[in-house]
Amino acid sequence: MRATQQLHDAGQSLWIDDITRDMLDSGRLQKMIAELSVTGLTSNPTIFEKAIGKGSEYDAAVEALMRKGLSDEALFFELALDDLRRAADLFLPVHKRTSGVDGFVSLEVSPLLAYDTEATIAEAKRLYAKAGRPNLFIKIPGTREGLPAIEAATFAGVSVNVTLLFSSADYLAAAEAYMRGLERRVAAGLDADVRSVASVFISRWDRAVVEEVPDELKNRLGIAVGQHAYRAYRGLTASDRWQRLEGIGARPQRLLFASTSSKDKRATDTLYIEALAAPNTVNTMPEDTLRAFADHGAIKGVLNPDGGDCDAVLAAYAKAGIDVAALARKLQSDGAKAFIASWQDLLKSIGAKSKALA
Repeated sequence: MRATQQLHDAGQSLWIDDITRDMLDSGRLQKMIAELSVTGLTSNPTIFEKAIGKGSEYDAAVEALMRKGLSDEALFFELALDDLRRAADLFLPVHKRTSGVDGFVSLEVSPLLAYDTEATIAEAKRLYAKAGRPNLFIKIPGTREGLPAIEAATFAGVSVNVTLLFSSADYLAAAEAYMRGLERRVAAGLDADVRSVASVFISRWDRAVVEEVPDELKNRLGIAVGQHAYRAYRGLTASDRWQRLEGIGARPQRLLFASTSSKDKRATDTLYIEALAAPNTVNTMPEDTLRAFADHGAIKGVLNPDGGDCDAVLAAYAKAGIDVAALARKLQSDGAKAFIASWQDLLKSIGAKSKALA
């Protein structure tokens, strides 16, 4: 049995962090669903920028959309929604089989809105309605400005993938916003069943400190952060507040481990997948990491609900001079800036492609 199937059987969803039109047209995504236990998909601007700007598979669609006089951003959303609707349809059997727990795809609101709450809310509602698929998440960053948008989108019935979370504190803030949105729905007499995931980024932690810690601490911080977040997740879903919501039809906002490809060549390419196996969670990974795990990965057990040795590991990093709380804030800020840079690169690529085709 492949390691991907074993991980799926252990209760963790494997999502692919990639989408291109070629994946859809060639049947490669369908094959990953059938053979590698893939049950969902995430996307980001960098993925689309490479496919649209450096390839030719989108040229005909870009040329057709150009004639409508769309802006570069509007043109992108038309292309992305076409792809994501097709992917959502491939995952729809999973979505139905799991009663809406799994089988999602994700689309990001413009990162240029990351610090504009009202604009994020409006765009999340617009894109969700335009997509017209029950198994589509709208990605909203869990920044201070994003939290009210997460609450408002949840209240409006929009399924949200909260992104750019880097710590247990970030996760709990996102979960709080989600629960407030659900509680507002209940108070208004609306259905409490609005799905969500909370995406905690892993590998960027180790990349940030690789030159600052001794060898025995390298490539351990991301895992400890993931363990810590998992403990918070399990504690929240066991709380009286959540149990009351679940009793009237709410479903947990699942913890999602993101950025789980190893960035250090000295570490195994399946490091974070093997270390963060956990029931009732999601791990989204690039295709190369997925295939590596299917080829030579191994399940060595699942995460302990109490966080295992995360406290000891985090204490060791603190002793080595790493201010984990300050680093979490920096990683989120840097992540938001990187998303904006990727988005601007995407729009430039679309603009260049449009001019070339014209």
